[in-house]
Amino acid sequence: MRTIRIIEHISLDGVIQGPGGPGEDPDNGFDLGGWSMRHADPAVGEAIAAAHGKVFDLLLGRRTYDIWSGYWPTVEGTPLADSLNRARKYVATHRPDSLAWGPVEDLGADIVAGIRGIKRKDGPDLIVWGSSTLTPVLLQHRLADEVLLLVAPVLLGRGKRFFPEGADARDLALVSSKATPAGVIMNAYRCVP
Repeated sequence: MRTIRIIEHISLDGVIQGPGGPGEDPDNGFDLGGWSMRHADPAVGEAIAAAHGKVFDLLLGRRTYDIWSGYWPTVEGTPLADSLNRARKYVATHRPDSLAWGPVEDLGADIVAGIRGIKRKDGPDLIVWGSSTLTPVLLQHRLADEVLLLVAPVLLGRGKRFFPEGADARDLALVSSKATPAGVIMNAYRCVP
């Protein structure tokens, strides 16, 4: 059985939207993109590389896939870009015919059944980034195994939240917690069955 690991840059007030760069998600009226980059730190990069592992596949929502497919294929020669471009991408989408950044597969009409099927197959860990509509599904249906939250010392006040209003109650077991010199708190959790 494959492990599903959710990795999120998150503000102190729970926002996960547009962490990477200015203009990352303007279609949704979010103009605060790039907030996590102000707290970039080599320790965060090391934690992300360790959480990915040497080989992994990606499990993404459609919006994250579209944002990433417009950026990562243009980046060459970095270990992260190379591994993201090489990874198989499993995408929750109603428009599978327009998936061009591969290798790629859609999850099918029943996303939960699609994820369960992929999880049962042999293969590398499945990494989830962003995907604010997919992560609550993973947590609600107890499909996620691990969560790594990279908590930036910033309050944003608005934006998509990691834990949406009305999310089911759920216990997580803290595995580790480490602060970086830039003030990012890296909390790793195991999802309790």
